[in-house]
Amino acid sequence: MTEILDMIQKFDESVLLLIQELIRQPWMDGFWKAVTHLGDGAWLWILLSLLLLIPRKTRKAGAAALIALAVGGLITNVALKNLVARIRPYDRMAELILLIETQHDFSFPSGHTCASFAAACGMYHVLGKKQGIPLLILAVLISLSRLYVGVHYPSDVAVGAAVGILAGWAGWKAAELFQRKHCRKTPQDRLM
Repeated sequence: MTEILDMIQKFDESVLLLIQELIRQPWMDGFWKAVTHLGDGAWLWILLSLLLLIPRKTRKAGAAALIALAVGGLITNVALKNLVARIRPYDRMAELILLIETQHDFSFPSGHTCASFAAACGMYHVLGKKQGIPLLILAVLISLSRLYVGVHYPSDVAVGAAVGILAGWAGWKAAELFQRKHCRKTPQDRLM
């Protein structure tokens, strides 16, 4: 098991150094910093979810995303980050240049990635391709930005995306279940 973890660590480090050496460009830094900050605290996704709760037509999408964000946050930020306690790449790799401020939690898995995929997938299942694909593209950009700015390893982002996708599915299913149970009731039943 230790050998596999060492291989993953070496792969992760080599990818980050390749990004730094071959992809990073001063003219792109501002864009990727802005994109990464869109995921801070999941505020963009929370705000969008709350706005979707207002019109009846999109209410289910907002509910699915909020449930997905809660599920994903519990799994990544409460459980896995503290259980694994992986240090950030910039604390381990002296040659890695950090482009944003240091983070105050552990690295594995990426919370920004999980939240982005959780909300985007929860919304996608309800809204469909037309509105869902741009949300998924934004989730991918936020995830990639975490590698570009040097705060996560590729495996952090991959697992964050996987947890987010599962959380998005769970949020969608929970919103559907709630809607089915709620819609079956007669107006008199709802008063009780």
